[in-house]
Amino acid sequence: MTLELASELGNVVLQNGESGQIISAGGAAALAVGLAAVGAGYAERAIGAAAVGAMAENEDLFVKGLILTVLPETLVILALVVVFLV
Repeated sequence: MTLELASELGNVVLQNGESGQIISAGGAAALAVGLAAVGAGYAERAIGAAAVGAMAENEDLFVKGLILTVLPETLVILALVVVFLV
């Protein structure tokens, strides 16, 4: 389902109407950052639950859990970097 949604979204973005582009460059940038943030949030949901469960059993796993929880946020940071480069 996700692949079909991404394909359909790509078709909408690339579709040309009488007025030119359907979505502006700023809108495409906002869409890219927004989708990256949704993906990071989805990843952090499972990672955070597992990290809290592991820390409940062994408090020494706090640093590893914290690092694994923060890693998906780098996706959003990279999306912002790409927006500013383009």
